[in-house]
Amino acid sequence: MSILLNSATKVICQGITGTQATFHIKRSIDYGTNVVGGVTPNKGGTTHLGLPVYNTVAEAVSATGASSSIMYVPAQHVKPAVIEAAEAELELVVCIADGVPLKDMLEIKSVLRGSKTKLIGPDTPGIITPNQAKMGIFPENIHKSGKIGVVSRSSTLTYEAVLETNRAGEGQSTVIGLGDDMLIGQDFVDILKLFHEDTETKAIVLIGQLGGTFEEQAAEYYRQLKNPKPVIAFVAGSAIPFGHKMGYAGDIITHGIISAQDKKDALSEAGIIVVDNINDIHLCLQEL
Repeated sequence: MSILLNSATKVICQGITGTQATFHIKRSIDYGTNVVGGVTPNKGGTTHLGLPVYNTVAEAVSATGASSSIMYVPAQHVKPAVIEAAEAELELVVCIADGVPLKDMLEIKSVLRGSKTKLIGPDTPGIITPNQAKMGIFPENIHKSGKIGVVSRSSTLTYEAVLETNRAGEGQSTVIGLGDDMLIGQDFVDILKLFHEDTETKAIVLIGQLGGTFEEQAAEYYRQLKNPKPVIAFVAGSAIPFGHKMGYAGDIITHGIISAQDKKDALSEAGIIVVDNINDIHLCLQEL
C-alpha cells in the first residue's frame, strides 16, 4: 500500500516545458508515474514529451481527470500556481522550488485552509512510492517497495533514511520530504495520520532538524494515539553548539532557543524511539 501517490494517480506538471521539468518529468514517466499532461500558459494545444500541454490547470484537469500536480516553477510564481491548483480542486500538489517568499507562503496557507488540496513543500525532493510513481527529484534507484513509511524535514537526510530501511532488509511504503522551509504545507502530524491509516505501513521513520516546532507537534499527536505504530526518529543538529545559528529558516520562529536535544526529549517522552546516530535506524528496525 501507499499514501497520497500510487501507480493509478493521474499527475500533471505545472511548468512542464521548462528545462528542469523536462528532465525530471521524463524520469518520472520512465519510472512508471502516470503523467497525463502539463500546463504552461500560452502553450496550450501543443505537446511536450508526448504529452498534451494546456494553458491552465482547470483545462488540464477537465481534459485528463488529473488529481495531482508536480510544479516546476520559479519561487516567485509558486503562489499563483498553488492557488490555481487549489481552485481546480487538485488533491495533491508538490512544490520543489526553494526561496518562496514568506509572505507568499502565508497567503498560500490561508488559501489551502479548508480546501481539499494537500501541499508538499516547498523546498522538497517530493514524494515517491517505490516501484509505482514519483513526483519530484528523488534518485529512484535507491528506493525499494516495502512497509516502512519515511517522512523527513531534511531533504538530504531523507535519502539516508531510505538507505537505512534498505540495510534493515525492509523497503518503503511511501517516502515524503516535507520541505526545509519555515512554512510548509503538510507537516509531521498530517503525514503520521496518513501512515497510521495505511494498513500496510508497519513502522515509520521520522527525520527532524533544528528550526520550528514540527517535531514537538508530532510528539504531542503521537502521545495521544491509542494504538500507535512504531516510530523511529532522528533529529539533525545535535553536534551543533547550543545557540549556533544553523541558517534554517524555521530557526527564526524559535530564535535559536530550542536545541536538537529538546526535540529529541519531546519525541522520546511521547514514546517514539529516538536514535543519536542516523546509522542506527536499521538496527532499531531489525528489532521491531
